[in-house]
Amino acid sequence: MELLEKIKKIISHDASSGILLLISTVMALIFANLPLLKDFYHWFLHFGFGDVNVEFVTNDILMAIFFFTIGLELKRERLEGQLRDFSQIFLPCFAAVGGVIFPALIFTAFNFSADAIEGIKPVRGWAIPTATDIAFTIGIMAILGKKIPFSLKIFVLTLAVMDDLYAILIIALFYNSELSFLWLILAAICVLALLGTNRAGVNSKIPFILLSMLLWFCVHKSGVHATISGVIAGFTIPLHSKDGKYSMLEDFQNLLHHFVNFFVMPLFAFVNIGIYLGGINVGYLFSSVPLGIMLGLFLGKQVGIFLFSFIAVKLKFADLPEKANWKQLYAVAILCGIGFTMSLFVDMLAFKPIADAFHGADKLAILLGSALSGLVGYFVAKAVANKEPQEAQEKA
Repeated sequence: MELLEKIKKIISHDASSGILLLISTVMALIFANLPLLKDFYHWFLHFGFGDVNVEFVTNDILMAIFFFTIGLELKRERLEGQLRDFSQIFLPCFAAVGGVIFPALIFTAFNFSADAIEGIKPVRGWAIPTATDIAFTIGIMAILGKKIPFSLKIFVLTLAVMDDLYAILIIALFYNSELSFLWLILAAICVLALLGTNRAGVNSKIPFILLSMLLWFCVHKSGVHATISGVIAGFTIPLHSKDGKYSMLEDFQNLLHHFVNFFVMPLFAFVNIGIYLGGINVGYLFSSVPLGIMLGLFLGKQVGIFLFSFIAVKLKFADLPEKANWKQLYAVAILCGIGFTMSLFVDMLAFKPIADAFHGADKLAILLGSALSGLVGYFVAKAVANKEPQEAQEKA
């Protein structure tokens, strides 16, 4: 029983999911590069029946569940949490806009004139460095503990949630194949059915699960990436039953939290970051796409987030987070350059038809840009840490 309690404590720690992601990343690189394991790794990715293999299940089905949990979180935060009062969330929302614009501009500057590869222009990857990985970023914030104010942890968490929302909008608008309006209409009917089920006060999960699965199938067939169905379905789940005694939304969150953090995300990293390093030379990393990704994540995110925060505070649209100073805000802005999961996902969508064109340098650039942001952000945060313990702070 004591061992079980220790395991529960480890799992519940904010840094645990980030550490597991890191382990999965290292394992993927080992499996993809050791001769004895490389064949097994590729067999594992393509294990299945035709196109329905481990890679497809992970990227199109399990990631839809991940996006479903994002939809649940966004709805809960909008109705009861950080996103309810706009005056409180203006600063991280506005800062997140800067954290999207500047990385996109840096990537575009490097790739605007780059020649097309098999009909696809490299500039199509402009959204790759615009994301912030919640698991890694919050994990490092947890390791820092009370060295930084609790208000900055709330700032980063809200900013990361908004980043996810912006990423969802970007994927929906810019990373679709040819659209089928018939399947889009059928998907819309599924959404209406989900909303109707919510409105009718149904307390059983089964109708919501079945309709969400049907929605996923229709969206998959429509040409829009199927993961978007997860977000939409998440928004249709009722927060409270009519008598206020039951929350299906919280129930789904509790059921899926550990599954997503400790299985889906590590598996996604293992499946997508297996780069054969023997095929990459330094020249590839200094080509336009990898360079745009690395600088977009490391420089674009920190400059965009800090600059937009500075503008909002100086124009008195928002206040600096409580008990925080500008140096500490800049430190967490650097940490937000950890793009990893969502950056890998956008990279997959942007360059899937020409995945081998960059010899894995695009994925390695995501890894290096994220690692640099994490390491520099951590040490800068430690350097500008609070010198005295803050008794008023709550546990993160």
